Amino acid sequence: MTISRLCCIFAAVMYFRLSLRHNPAKGKSDAYYRLIESYRNQTDRVCHRTLLNVGFLDDLVNIDQLNQIRRILCNRREEALGNVHLFEIEENNEQIVNDLADSFWHRLVSENRIDIGQKPPKAPTVRQRNMVFEESIRHPDVREIGSEWLCYQALEQLQLADYLSNIGFSQEETRLAVTQIISRAVYPASELETARWIRENSAVCEVTGYPLQKITKDKLYKSSLKLFSQKENIERFLSVKTNQLFDIEDKIYIYDLTNTYFEGRKVGSKIARFGRSKEKRSDCKIVVLALVINPEGFIKYSGIFEGNMQDCKTLEGVVKNLRTQTSTSKRAIVVIDAGIATDENLTMLTENGFDYVCVSRSKIKDYTIDAGSIPVTVEDRKKQKITLQKVVSEKHNDFFLKIESEAKRAKELSMNNRFQEGLRKVYPSYPPH
Repeated sequence: MTISRLCCIFAAVMYFRLSLRHNPAKGKSDAYYRLIESYRNQTDRVCHRTLLNVGFLDDLVNIDQLNQIRRILCNRREEALGNVHLFEIEENNEQIVNDLADSFWHRLVSENRIDIGQKPPKAPTVRQRNMVFEESIRHPDVREIGSEWLCYQALEQLQLADYLSNIGFSQEETRLAVTQIISRAVYPASELETARWIRENSAVCEVTGYPLQKITKDKLYKSSLKLFSQKENIERFLSVKTNQLFDIEDKIYIYDLTNTYFEGRKVGSKIARFGRSKEKRSDCKIVVLALVINPEGFIKYSGIFEGNMQDCKTLEGVVKNLRTQTSTSKRAIVVIDAGIATDENLTMLTENGFDYVCVSRSKIKDYTIDAGSIPVTVEDRKKQKITLQKVVSEKHNDFFLKIESEAKRAKELSMNNRFQEGLRKVYPSYPPH
């Protein structure tokens, strides 16, 4: 039973209470009215509660008129409940009394401030929707699947699982290998960390079908070794497959090198050697990583070489393993940097049926602009203009381009100035130019 209903049982009475508050309309203190209900609760204790904040009445009514309004409201409530009137009904009330009584009664009913025995609303025929606060949702086993699913779809298009089965992988080994490849693509880490990530964060096993409870770092180690034992075959298969899927002809190969270091001693390693580290870790043994890609970014060949091997010495072994059978019938072009473009390597490329694009290691002094050459201006990714023009040299048979770049010139000039400033700090007598 609600409090409002109890008020009726114990003859609840309404009355107006005023307090002095600042009235912005008048700029001074004024009477602020509230409609209060006084009633006795079940323990026979007198209680009070505010039914309406009436507000400032601006001298519209006096005390007698407020008492009339109070009686009208109390009688209307008793009539709604089917009870006798608490007060005698007065007729011929002033118009303002009736208007305010109607207004207050409408607010009391519409805002559900009093209980007049309203019937509960009928149950809706259509199922209602309840709000769910997302911060209140808890799930004990949340896993990621977006990137894993995308990688799985790519491997399905490449038909890698079928190829692994054809070269001797069992069904379980194939699923584990696919699981490992996807995991390394999404979350590259060690075998120990990868196993933890698969068990706790990823839904990759649900995608590939490999049992989650069987994932261990030792099984990932064995899978890595078996995949690496088939590296050349897998690279050859993927090279051909990507060309077929994307209708690519390998007209251009881009070849470059980098190296990586080991923080351990690598005592038993046959290729980890001390060398020039590109990460400035000359205190650690390194290995050289070689990669050949086409302009579309697909890998054609990868190799790992001894850490102390010169960059120019790696090209011959790579060229002998290039997938020339995936190239077009025309001579493919190999793009290399100046560090690899020795005379021996350029001759070797020509003998193996390749053309090449590189930066000349030697400075050509005696050259002339080709008579029929027209300067061509292109833009790099930063929208910086580069001018190319064919030149001719009697001492060389290659096709040479003179390349002019204002951005490159400004960079070289800045480096030269900084070098000279450093020398002048050490040798004050160093000439300024």
